[in-house]
Amino acid sequence: MSDDTTHQHGPDGPHGYAGDKPALLGRLKRIEGQIRGLQRMVDEDTYCIDVLTQISAAKSALHAVAIGLLEDHLAHCVVDAAREGDPSVKVKEASDAIARLVRS
Repeated sequence: MSDDTTHQHGPDGPHGYAGDKPALLGRLKRIEGQIRGLQRMVDEDTYCIDVLTQISAAKSALHAVAIGLLEDHLAHCVVDAAREGDPSVKVKEASDAIARLVRS
């Protein structure tokens, strides 16, 4: 493990996205607003195709967040693990995450 604690990328953090945390939280709050909007649309009996269009937009927004987090994982956690000698665990985490994204 590195002596610099900012490069400890385990489940307890810090994580690659830490520097962009405010932006990430902003994106998630916008998505949360989209979901609330969907609830409102259903409550107001909005035309089903319009609801489906908004669901697609929310899914795309979540997908973009997931891709960004995956990129951060690769750029920080995997790279740091490679520098320390054995990136296999971090690569496996990334592979599993990619598999989950592909299935969704």
